[in-house]
Amino acid sequence: MPGFATKRCVCDSSQQVRSCSAGTPVTPGRPGRPGGPGTPGGTPPGCTREGPGMASTGAVPNLAFRQLRGQRSAGEFAAAVRRAAREIGEQVACDARYIGRVESGEIRCPNYAYERVFLHMFPGASLTDLGFSARESVRGRGARVVSEPPPPCPPTAASPAAPSPRDTGPDDIPEESDVLRRVFMTSGTATVAAASLGLGGAPASAARVSLPTQRRVGEAEVIAVEKAVRQIRLLDDRHGADGLYRRAAQPLRAAYELLDAGSTARRATSDRLHAGAGELAISVGWLAHDSGRFDDARSHYAEALATARLAGDAGLEAHAFCNTSFLARDAGRPREAVRAAEAGQRAARTLGSPRLLALLALREAGGRAGLGDRTGCDRAIGRARAAFDRGPAGADPEWMSFFREAELELLEAQCWSALGDWSRAARHGRRAVVLQDAHFTRNLALYRAQLTGDLARAGRADEAAATGHQVLDLLTRVQSSRIRGMLAGAARVLGPRAGAPEVSSFLTRHDSSPSGA
Repeated sequence: MPGFATKRCVCDSSQQVRSCSAGTPVTPGRPGRPGGPGTPGGTPPGCTREGPGMASTGAVPNLAFRQLRGQRSAGEFAAAVRRAAREIGEQVACDARYIGRVESGEIRCPNYAYERVFLHMFPGASLTDLGFSARESVRGRGARVVSEPPPPCPPTAASPAAPSPRDTGPDDIPEESDVLRRVFMTSGTATVAAASLGLGGAPASAARVSLPTQRRVGEAEVIAVEKAVRQIRLLDDRHGADGLYRRAAQPLRAAYELLDAGSTARRATSDRLHAGAGELAISVGWLAHDSGRFDDARSHYAEALATARLAGDAGLEAHAFCNTSFLARDAGRPREAVRAAEAGQRAARTLGSPRLLALLALREAGGRAGLGDRTGCDRAIGRARAAFDRGPAGADPEWMSFFREAELELLEAQCWSALGDWSRAARHGRRAVVLQDAHFTRNLALYRAQLTGDLARAGRADEAAATGHQVLDLLTRVQSSRIRGMLAGAARVLGPRAGAPEVSSFLTRHDSSPSGA
């Protein structure tokens, strides 16, 4: 295309060998110096390019993409990408680091979300015009050079001393070809047995099975992944997230390793495996979210969203957007919460689940409340109640078992709380507590913690203190940073009323508990 200085490369998927036909000489460079990796015209560590046709063991800079940036800084260009994404309803977390990875050639083909955004920004251009490689040349095992072994895998969070399995920042949505591989690979060994994944008492070593490089994945493996999802949800309902998050990373790595290392005989099996891995990523992301690890949660939810789009799974996409919206609200990004909820509603429209649409409308309401948009919040709540009143449907997702009338009341209470209408919030909070099923121990504590804060802010100190005592009773069985934080906030509000006996008793007990430490 005129105006684009394109470069065409023949390369293997692991970036071990590249033969370039570009005719532009490149100045040799060294890491950390001008002309080094990450800078236009530079070379990666360990290789020097002196002219056309030189073999390289590193990434080839994307000069066409760099040319498009012009005089703007990488940060300014990233902001333009995010604005373009919002224009078409996409969800990307582009930052200067991502732009640097594209320009250095580390990202050879963007994921589908970024592709749509880039093609929106530059109408009439193709990915090749933008300097990217064809998707089929970088995805999967077919293009990999097999004469050399893959690089050794870094340590993962399966070991307490190892770093987090995610080597990307919270704002970096990785390439979809890497989503199913990167650090989840452990030299062909997967950990796949739901009953003994280190979550239910049996040692994790009991779950290890050796997978050949081209292992055929069948019903047993898919069932194991699905069972792991259910087990994590069950344990979270009973005990909260704090003690589960690190242990849940192991089955998640195993699930994505199965996607990468295995092949399935049936399309239905493949679809279930993708759905199971995506749901597992969301479940682990929720554990991170509930235990206050917002950056980790954002990464897990982005991974689930990429998996959903890779598989064309609208249900998984709606779920990923639902949790992304919830996280954005809690992280103080209400506008993102609204946009993610709206994207989730678009994905869910054809699924035939009014309850899912109701939950997504409540996520939107939460974001609008954070923006101070009382009218928009009220309208979203109205849509949520209308959809909820249509009743359950056969198409309701399994993961929505928690979404009953009690949860609807709680989410509405949180909206009014965010808008400063404490009395109205407390009214809905009381209904949530009355309606909640005793089976969901964590939610019993969560709903009472919300009510404690709303009562305290509404000036009902004695009732707030009594409810706070109930939360402390439940926190002997539930580990949730989220709930402890909510209770600590209520205690701060009650501080000036410490002269009242009931309040004093609660504050003394709270201060001596792990919640008040």
